[in-house]
Amino acid sequence: MEILQYEFMRNALLAAVLVNIACGIVGTYVVIKKIVFISGGISHAAFGGIGLGYFIGINPILSAIPFSIGAAISVGFLSKKTRISEDTATGMIWALGMAAGILFINLTPGYAPDLFSYLFGNILTVPVSDIYIMLALDVVIVIIAAIFNREFTAISFDEEYAMIIGIPARLIYFLLLCIVALSVVLLIRVVGVILVIALLTIPASVCIQFTYNIRKIILFSILIGIATTILGLVISYFVDIASGATIIILLGVIYFISFFIRKGINFKLMARSSKN
Repeated sequence: MEILQYEFMRNALLAAVLVNIACGIVGTYVVIKKIVFISGGISHAAFGGIGLGYFIGINPILSAIPFSIGAAISVGFLSKKTRISEDTATGMIWALGMAAGILFINLTPGYAPDLFSYLFGNILTVPVSDIYIMLALDVVIVIIAAIFNREFTAISFDEEYAMIIGIPARLIYFLLLCIVALSVVLLIRVVGVILVIALLTIPASVCIQFTYNIRKIILFSILIGIATTILGLVISYFVDIASGATIIILLGVIYFISFFIRKGINFKLMARSSKN
């Protein structure tokens, strides 16, 4: 409990809760819809917004918001409105965003002091101003997900069927990509551009092995994400190692444990059915 006397640790714990609320919600749809690669592309493209923030002298998180949304819409437009495949469009936006970020940083006079934390994350350096931004983005994501839960669920499982029953699937798809972009911005300060995809997808991947109920997946993804992030934060603090990497490694361990548990359950069920 002694770590709670430090303001930066309190900020880090708040950030852990806020980012995983968004990740649990959005990550569920990302995993079911199988757009993990697109999420990675958006996260890397967000680096262009970070570079722009350094260049014009504003909080890089703020400049990353419109840049990430623009990248998400661009991927959706190229994949749905042209003959370019989804993975090709993602790769293009991925590369262009990273290149733009590098260019902006090179054009910025002086040295970018926090650049490493944006690339690989450092939850211990999250300032109060970023906590407020995270809270605002969380509110937006929760409201959108609550309003369009039925539509997101429909296009995640079967986009063609969603169109048949009258859901504007393409518009909902673009909206889903936009909240993925907002989640990416939330994650940048915690695990960095490079590791965003893991925190966004691993908790949902763990839960989906045991249930296909959307609400349960979202709830348990949030809980797993919060618990793992806080545990990784505490370990990184006392061992003095990178917080973002520690969190992701813990998530990886949890995934493999859950995988073998699922295999064990399946084996027991098969053995029981063969006896019957």
